[in-house]
Amino acid sequence: MFQRLREDINSVFTRDPAARNFLEVLTNYPGLHALLIHRLAHWLWQKNLKWLARSLSTFSRWLTGIEIHPGAVIGRRFFIDHGMGVVIGETAEVGDDVTLYQGVTLGGTSWNKGKRHPTLEDGVIVGAGAKILGPFSVGAGAKIGSNAVVTKEVPAGATVVGIPGKVVQRLDPDQAEELDIDPARREAMQEKFGFDAYGISQDMPDPVARSIQAMLDHMHAVDERIERMCTTLRKVDASYREGQLPELRDEDFADILADVDSCCPPPDHDAPRQADEPSQRSVEPRRRNG
Repeated sequence: MFQRLREDINSVFTRDPAARNFLEVLTNYPGLHALLIHRLAHWLWQKNLKWLARSLSTFSRWLTGIEIHPGAVIGRRFFIDHGMGVVIGETAEVGDDVTLYQGVTLGGTSWNKGKRHPTLEDGVIVGAGAKILGPFSVGAGAKIGSNAVVTKEVPAGATVVGIPGKVVQRLDPDQAEELDIDPARREAMQEKFGFDAYGISQDMPDPVARSIQAMLDHMHAVDERIERMCTTLRKVDASYREGQLPELRDEDFADILADVDSCCPPPDHDAPRQADEPSQRSVEPRRRNG
């Protein structure tokens, strides 16, 4: 028992730079208090002392602001940072080295008995205010961004943001398989790549802006291909008539391009564009054969 307690406290030092000493963590971290009380409540639940287990979990909720159903299965080195408003349902399963921030809900979408709540595999990070709803799995090493609402299975190593949750980063299959490793190697990987507090990466793109950028890039590629086709047709048939397409004006696209640049700046941007400067990415009118 004392070994598990020491392990839980050490996991706080690993993931919270504000933790200063053993006594401070033991007496002032509600996430740790909720975890310790849950372990006792879960033991009572397994011994079929369900009323006593529920009463203990209710006391824990009153004391810490964290509600963990005594039927939930919690793994080792589980860490709840800040903790207020966290809700974990009866059939939820949480693996080892999982981190939750305040306001997270591991909830269900059905009133039927049986498996109703999600399963978080090892090393998952769930950002503040995120909701994971339903009886599906969140793969090992996945990150759920703050305030995301996830209702579908998440692959191992993926990053999910938005409402509804969308995968914006995904590991290669070989990398995902490597996540099923022992805790020592997992900690080494976390130190190598950095710990993403609140489930947010610095290079995390906006999925909508990234989609717009992809469509614009595709349009330019198609435009260039059409130009080459028209040039080839003129060489083959001298009588091929030249036509002109409607003009595309810069001002029609200035707002869209400015939004895309602010969300997903291209690699060659050295400094943010000033508000009073004209857009540098102009859409010039083209003459095409048509």
